[in-house]
Amino acid sequence: MKSSHGANSIGAVAARFGLATHVLRHWESVGLLTPQRDSAGRRTYRDDDIFRVAVILRAKEAGFTLDDIHTMLTTPDRSTVLSRQRNELRARIATAQASLDMIEHAMACEHTDFTTCPHFRAAVSERLLRSSA
Repeated sequence: MKSSHGANSIGAVAARFGLATHVLRHWESVGLLTPQRDSAGRRTYRDDDIFRVAVILRAKEAGFTLDDIHTMLTTPDRSTVLSRQRNELRARIATAQASLDMIEHAMACEHTDFTTCPHFRAAVSERLLRSSA
């Protein structure tokens, strides 16, 4: 997997992250990765390239698009992209937390039909108010 020069093949990097090799090729084509080439023209991924793949994957997990990731990684003024994504991520976290709260309440509720519980109904009513706005 690793060459004597500390470089990894595209297949080794793809396998390490559970990706198809075409994903790494695509990321290179859109300017997210710039692996070196060996004398035969094969891509070689060094430690910094592997770290960059991890950054890209983490950013995708946070909801960034590839264009946003490119902006974030290549532009000194990345605050707009980061602020927008932070706000979107906070909203998703709040929604997920409300969903978790609802599930935990339903699991602990002593009502035979938890949908009749005043606390449960209040939580769902808050969602109804947001969807009608």
